Amino acid sequence: MRGLRLKFMLHLYNWSSRVYAELFKTHKQAWGISKQEFAEFADGSLGAALGQFYRDKGFDVMPKLENHDVFHLVTQIGTNIEDEIAMQYLLLGNGKISLYLLGMVAIGGFVFPEYTKYYWRSFQKGKEMWPFHHLEFKDYLNEPLDNLQRAFAQKTNILILK
Repeated sequence: MRGLRLKFMLHLYNWSSRVYAELFKTHKQAWGISKQEFAEFADGSLGAALGQFYRDKGFDVMPKLENHDVFHLVTQIGTNIEDEIAMQYLLLGNGKISLYLLGMVAIGGFVFPEYTKYYWRSFQKGKEMWPFHHLEFKDYLNEPLDNLQRAFAQKTNILILK
């Protein structure tokens, strides 16, 4: 039964993220940076970490959804389907509201009730972090990843938010 739930949610997530980008991100521009170009950023930078993330996970850059991949790096939440749902809970706690997010939170919480504690902790973590969900992280690709993680987790202004 778990395998069927995983398969369902993975299919739903993959399909819905593409639809979401096409329908609801019309105002947003893709970064136009390839996986290979991320490797050219300085070691320790967000850009280099993002390139490593794509290589390690075997992912491709999803135009207009690059920020989502950065969210994984900044929050240190994984990429399996339970983690993707937890990410939506964290973003909700961080103040983001969208129809897509609310749908994933509701469906994911229903399909995987055994992760309720994890999802609640993720929501709380999002509330405790500096609000970052609205930032365009393309502007921060040269910043050290650890500085960004520390700034958002500790709510310290160690960088000037653009």
